[in-house]
Amino acid sequence: MAANPLIPVEDLSPQAAEIDLARLAAEIARHDALYGEAAPEISDADYDALRQRNTAVETRFPDLVRPDSPSNKVGSAASSQFAEVRHGVPMLSLDNAFDEGEVRDFVARIARFLKLPADEPIAFVAEPKIDGLSANLLYVDGRLTLGATRGDGRTGEDVTANLKTIADVRPSLKGDGWPDRIEIRGEVYAPNDAFAAFNAAAEAEGRRTYANPRNFAAGSLRQKDAAVTAGRPLAFFAYAWGEHSSDFAETQWEALQKLKAWGFPVNDRSRRVEGAEGLLAAYRELERDRAALGYDIDGVVYKVDRLDWQRRLGFVARSPRWAIAHKFPAQQATTVLEGIDIQVGRTGSLTPVARLHPVTVGGVVVRNATLHNEDEIARLDVRIGDTVRLQRAGDVIPQILGIVPELRPADALPYVFPDRCPVCGSEAVREGDEVKRRCTGGLICDAQIVERLKHFVGRRAFDIEGLGEKQLVAFHARGWIREPADIFRLARDEAKLAELAQDDGYGETSIRNLIAGIEARRVISLDRFLFGLGVREIGEQTSLVLARAFESWAALKAACLQAAAEFPRPPGSNWPAPMRFRPASWP
Repeated sequence: MAANPLIPVEDLSPQAAEIDLARLAAEIARHDALYGEAAPEISDADYDALRQRNTAVETRFPDLVRPDSPSNKVGSAASSQFAEVRHGVPMLSLDNAFDEGEVRDFVARIARFLKLPADEPIAFVAEPKIDGLSANLLYVDGRLTLGATRGDGRTGEDVTANLKTIADVRPSLKGDGWPDRIEIRGEVYAPNDAFAAFNAAAEAEGRRTYANPRNFAAGSLRQKDAAVTAGRPLAFFAYAWGEHSSDFAETQWEALQKLKAWGFPVNDRSRRVEGAEGLLAAYRELERDRAALGYDIDGVVYKVDRLDWQRRLGFVARSPRWAIAHKFPAQQATTVLEGIDIQVGRTGSLTPVARLHPVTVGGVVVRNATLHNEDEIARLDVRIGDTVRLQRAGDVIPQILGIVPELRPADALPYVFPDRCPVCGSEAVREGDEVKRRCTGGLICDAQIVERLKHFVGRRAFDIEGLGEKQLVAFHARGWIREPADIFRLARDEAKLAELAQDDGYGETSIRNLIAGIEARRVISLDRFLFGLGVREIGEQTSLVLARAFESWAALKAACLQAAAEFPRPPGSNWPAPMRFRPASWP
């Protein structure tokens, strides 16, 4: 019987703890491997939660620590497609802090370990935690001789040829004063704008796109052909070192200046601060400015500044005592609202959508977020140009939580919700106590026509294979499809099909599949048909109830006509006009 992972650690029995540790070891190992392949399945926050639980269980049951414990591992194993590289000094990971209390505890532990007087300040360097792929660069006599990924922390992958294609990675060190042999460490990342441009071009050309800049950077660096990597917009920040044949600095801050003097980009948002309050101030500043950085960060790294103190503090398990990563809240971010677009739905509802400066939230690049309706805009008092806080509700739907008032531009004006449809120009009204404003254009509104057609061919309605949204929009633009019956006419219109055959992307096979997909849906169950009509308030469940109650279209149609006669539409009503369907006479 497997242990329930939701059981509090303090309530676990030894038997349940042993099972839980086995589960965690396997699960974390799987996610490590996926991360190494640039294909993670869970967010960093969820991964951190697995690690935290494993540590908590091991702390309570130290005699149950497994030989394959995640506490003794860093990263993932090297891939077999690259030669293995043994790092001169292990590339360990960092413990995490998730709130201010944990940061204060970190500072207090250091003071106790070093036996410092209560009034002696501790200097730290606070650095943005870049969300990319760690790399290790070995320089011998000032020249790059080997470049590797972190791998499992001790053994990485030889990606020297790929790293040499990145402009920020120097083939030789500038200046002087560098050790004869030194490992320079840093993060390979993709700037957000360059990543967005790459994805847009790839999508237009039908090539692979990436979920977020981190996956893109990892996938690009681990290409078998260095020429592919050379064509990717990658950058590099240096922030650490490993093996070195001679000392070159006395503090972390001085070392960063040396790395910069040797020709490496060093993050200009790094700060030298004192004490917990200095660290937290740096954190708040970076959290506030995160959206404007131009690259993704997922927290701030704090490091003791004095290198002699770092050596005294040493390491524990897989992480140093002298450093910690203060992670940003899971699934949240800040970015700039660049505009508000109005989308018209199949029932005429006008939905405001925030157009955002791209930002990664929970491992996904977010460019848009719903604002729901005009009342929500008024409640949030969100204005174009505002810096907004957002999250992915349920890890899926991006939503705006609020604004950052102190960053509001002086010329930002309250948003005025339109009272006309942006597509057809018809009046847009609110009926009764509805929060939605709706276009009254009905079937003169192209937006409503297209959205209703999309609903009609959707997976839960007619589910016509080979006729997706992209094809449907294109056929509507040609004037071929304006109502559902046109779909079935198209399958037997030889002139249109011949014209289609002349277009790029429509070969004989794709046209044959399109025809077969349409023909297969000339007969369909009544509940799917009803749902496909897209009538307001008639969802899947209600469609099924109606189908079971009336059993046939003829019976339901008769009942609808009778109801319409008894309860005619009120004069001047803005009810949207229904789509025209001919179920008894599909062409």
